[in-house]
Amino acid sequence: MLTEKKYMRKNNLAGIIATSFIALFTFNACAQNHQQNQQQLSLLRTISSNTVLLNNQENTIPLIDLDKKNIASVSLGFTFHTTFDSLLNKYAKVSSFSSDQYLSSTTLNDLEDDLKYFNLIIISLPVSATNDPRNTSFINSLAKSKKIIISLFGETGSLLSFDGLSAPLIWANQNNEEAAATIPQMIFGGIGISKKLTANYSPKYTTGSGSLTMPTRLKYTLPEDAGINSDNLKEIDNIANEAIRAQAAPGIVVLVAKDGKVVFNKAYGNHTYNNGLPEKVTDIFDLASLTKTTATTPTVMRLFEEHKLNLDTNIGAYIPKARLSPMNNIKVREVMLHQAGFIPYIPFHNFVKSGDYSRDSSTAYPTKVADFYYIKKGFFKDFMWPKMLNSPIQTRGKYVYSDISMYVMKEISERLSGIPLDTYVWDNFYKPLGMQTAGFLPRNRFTKDQIVPTEQDTYFRKTLLEGYVHDQGAALAGGVSGHAGLFASANDVAIIYQMLLNKGTYGGNRYFQPQTVDLFTQKQSDVSRRGLGFDRWDPDASKKYPSELASPQTYGHTGYTGTCVWVDPAKGLVYIFLSNRVNPSVSEKLGNMKIRPRIQDAIYRAIQLGSN
Repeated sequence: MLTEKKYMRKNNLAGIIATSFIALFTFNACAQNHQQNQQQLSLLRTISSNTVLLNNQENTIPLIDLDKKNIASVSLGFTFHTTFDSLLNKYAKVSSFSSDQYLSSTTLNDLEDDLKYFNLIIISLPVSATNDPRNTSFINSLAKSKKIIISLFGETGSLLSFDGLSAPLIWANQNNEEAAATIPQMIFGGIGISKKLTANYSPKYTTGSGSLTMPTRLKYTLPEDAGINSDNLKEIDNIANEAIRAQAAPGIVVLVAKDGKVVFNKAYGNHTYNNGLPEKVTDIFDLASLTKTTATTPTVMRLFEEHKLNLDTNIGAYIPKARLSPMNNIKVREVMLHQAGFIPYIPFHNFVKSGDYSRDSSTAYPTKVADFYYIKKGFFKDFMWPKMLNSPIQTRGKYVYSDISMYVMKEISERLSGIPLDTYVWDNFYKPLGMQTAGFLPRNRFTKDQIVPTEQDTYFRKTLLEGYVHDQGAALAGGVSGHAGLFASANDVAIIYQMLLNKGTYGGNRYFQPQTVDLFTQKQSDVSRRGLGFDRWDPDASKKYPSELASPQTYGHTGYTGTCVWVDPAKGLVYIFLSNRVNPSVSEKLGNMKIRPRIQDAIYRAIQLGSN
């Protein structure tokens, strides 16, 4: 193994590789070189295969039940803590602290006090820092009142200073950026642990000590780790840059996960054409109709599993107000297949009169639709919902894609669960999965700079939409709807769809039974390609939908704002494309240029070519 000093003397190539690799986990993936990546991957595998997990008798690692954890990361003189914390935050919200901020004090008592609201503390330190009494005193004191995990970096002749510790200890015998990117993934289950001690390091830590773990979450790695030559993915860059040059969208984020490994995650362009705010992979997008399969359909799946919802029960059985409407006898299954006969769309914003909205909020105008735009109280309940309930049923039994379907499913779901949709999905899916940005009404949690703006609305809200749902009906409903309104980053989208690809499991927890995932994602219609809620591969080869090379097992959805997610179980693939093609105004270029399917096919071709 390389000591830290020996590692620092390695040639510049290693540094170049490290910079390229670490960039993959922070903001943008730099240009990757296949030969360099192979060397990098060898180093990463060496680190993984020589990292030991001790004191894991309670199976703390990999972490589970993220919704019950408030996590802090504390660096005790660890040089690579930025990379370490960046990787931790791929899995859950983790707040960063450093002992460097407390250098004026002879103790770390103030740091310990600042950690009072956290129930899990992940401590990172190099071997050299174990000789500092200030650090050891802090660790021992903290361990008495908090759950802690120790991440130790570098070669050591002894682990004696940790003999009195019962908390989990992960020891990597290298102290470098690659190790800093590896250990967080082991803590959360992105990487399994297979090493045990091969020598005696103290009376407690003897030969054969160590726990083994299996992967339970996404791994963040290089394309070569999934058998893909990174050179073969450069076509993604070409297509994305072509789209931006043609002003098909000002900004794009692409994520590719293969066999449970995120091997590509890159941002292109800017938030808008006329400012310099660069796109980042962590940016939050308006997902548009991905809401249907990322919020409403999972809720329906859970209620179905709990036997609270029956697919062959009629709408009127669940919604009293529908019993005297044309919707009454329509079955839930028909709604989920878009075969209920609903009209596709009602332009609710065209019905808004001057007295229906105000530029200031008040008791009479409580619902925020955009900055300086508030709709009157009861607009959804008194106008929008009755208009949908009484809309004509014209094409029942035929496939006609309709947003009304998911307005209906939201109402049914909320009635059966007793919980608003946005609260339900956060509590039952997003928070326990470790999804941090996913949710409705993002301006309540995030700054405008973190959210990619959509349309410069010149005809309805008369403002640039920044963190307010683009869909007019969803906006008038208060920003929380069954068909639109969900925002998220690409990483969060990847997490929930990897859970579906895993047939309902992720991070050691089961969210759905495999048969439920199969029922909803597989073809369920005699008259269309659709699953229940999910869009699917089209058997009409001339349509090449969602792309020419996608397998018949492929399911997912597209979104009006320029988004899509496709899961292909045949290839172990999750493909995510996020953009704001409606900025500054709606453009058809993204579709006409076939940007999303062309990138998808570029991924398939790279997989077919392999890493040779």
